[in-house]
Amino acid sequence: MERVLEDETMEIIDRGPEQGWLLRLEPANRRVRAFLGGVAVADSERALIQLEQGHTPVYYFPIEDVRMDLAERTDKHTTASYKGQASYWTLRVGDVERRNAMWTYEEPVAGAEGLAGHVAFYWGQLDAWFEEDDEVYVHPRDPYKRVDVLQSSRHVKVVVDGETVAETTRPRLLIETGLPTRYYIPKLDVRMDLLQPSESHTRCPYKGEASYYDVAVGEKVNRNLVWYYREPIAECPKIENHLCFYNEWSDIYVDGELQERPANTPWSKARR
Repeated sequence: MERVLEDETMEIIDRGPEQGWLLRLEPANRRVRAFLGGVAVADSERALIQLEQGHTPVYYFPIEDVRMDLAERTDKHTTASYKGQASYWTLRVGDVERRNAMWTYEEPVAGAEGLAGHVAFYWGQLDAWFEEDDEVYVHPRDPYKRVDVLQSSRHVKVVVDGETVAETTRPRLLIETGLPTRYYIPKLDVRMDLLQPSESHTRCPYKGEASYYDVAVGEKVNRNLVWYYREPIAECPKIENHLCFYNEWSDIYVDGELQERPANTPWSKARR
């Protein structure tokens, strides 16, 4: 049975000791801005961050800090048992339209009252997001997620299709909550002759924008097997221009011991 725990800074919907908490709603404690068509459609120093099990964080803005003059209510509704019924709005800025890009819980259920008077946006429907003056990618940063980058002298060897493509005793280990350890390797310790630049790019809210390499061994080309951050965000400077191989798709030896390939990450079942 769900119960609500409250203190001065957050609301928590708790499903009991067997299942743990389901929903947390906390002050973001920073200025948050969201842009569409060059216009700040939301600009607030009072935003809330919603943490929901199984989902990425979401910002909720006080309705007074949102350009509601740019929003038009639609007939779309969805229901969450622990939040209530959501109503949706379309955003229009000049010739730019984002249908059902914004939602609000006008009458949230007991335990989620903090959502009342607030609106949220689909992150990818807007053009840019900023926390203070730093641009943020993909989704808000989870305040309970940690990323550590440690310098190491461990012996790391990466083997792809039987070929050693990287070997170093000066890796940088990136340890991120909920993910396997990633080994970032200096370019001088990588067989760059086996790497081919890829046109792929991805973004991470905790590290920045990643670029990729393919790895060619013989006639086989392993697409996007390696990534690196040319200009990581300020919190992760130690991985700048170091190369990282997917643990899921290559054999990585640490101090001579073959590491088990991760089986339960978003990339372990992906097809290259």
